[in-house]
Amino acid sequence: MATTSCRVDTLGDAGSIDTAEEALSRHNSLHRGGSHALGSAASLVCGMLVWELAGRLLDFGFLPPFSEVIRATWRLTLSGEIPLYLSTSLVSLAAGYVLAVGLGVSVGLLMGRFRTVEYLLDPCFSAFLAAPSLVYVPILFALFGASRLTQVSVVFIYAFFIVATNTMSGIRTVERAYVEMARSFGASELTLWHKVLLPGALPLITAGLHLGLGRGVKGMINGEMLIAFTGLGALLRRYGGRFDAAGVFGILIVVVGVALIGDFLLRRVERRLVCWPDLTAGGANELT
Repeated sequence: MATTSCRVDTLGDAGSIDTAEEALSRHNSLHRGGSHALGSAASLVCGMLVWELAGRLLDFGFLPPFSEVIRATWRLTLSGEIPLYLSTSLVSLAAGYVLAVGLGVSVGLLMGRFRTVEYLLDPCFSAFLAAPSLVYVPILFALFGASRLTQVSVVFIYAFFIVATNTMSGIRTVERAYVEMARSFGASELTLWHKVLLPGALPLITAGLHLGLGRGVKGMINGEMLIAFTGLGALLRRYGGRFDAAGVFGILIVVVGVALIGDFLLRRVERRLVCWPDLTAGGANELT
């Protein structure tokens, strides 16, 4: 009985140690997150102050003070222009980006896993990546006209190839030894994808999603500035034609805000998904 109680006490002490370590880890993580947030906020405030001082001291017509830009943004928001055009742009961005992620990740996985698929598609990818994405806008306009489909297609083309390329690279960077170890434990192809390939490739896949989002926002604005009558790009073209620098910068702030919010949401998803594959003795048991 004494031996049993001693073992129980030992297990209890080990459990309390683990709990204390987890609590300390959470505390350190929160502290680092708070420090990063304070640093980012301080950087933004400094940038705003420099912008404000430069706009007032240099007296350039194309560089209004930051306070004037904020007033212009507020004025456009109250007039309903930014909410109306923003909603139009967000629909095109969301549709094109979701299609690019779905097809890009799928094609990238196939290209990374099967050499035959890579040999078939690699010349096309190289050609599309080498050419400026903006040149496809007139072609899409000729095919679909000034329609929503054209805007969605522009966003798709801007984001698809970078997502697919990063996904392929992610699969290729998975250690061959991990794959062979999984095979030696009798892992099926489905188990190999679930336990080895996807966890190992996720860091590069999510990096491709971040890059694809940024390119998708660029495609949204470029397409709307060239051919659309609605959207933030069309609004930029209108106020640029009026030489309203404060209005142009105000719309640009909204565009940057869209990109930053999207990137923040992606990072939240990334923290839940990304983990390095555990193929130690404990992790290998899960493959059988």
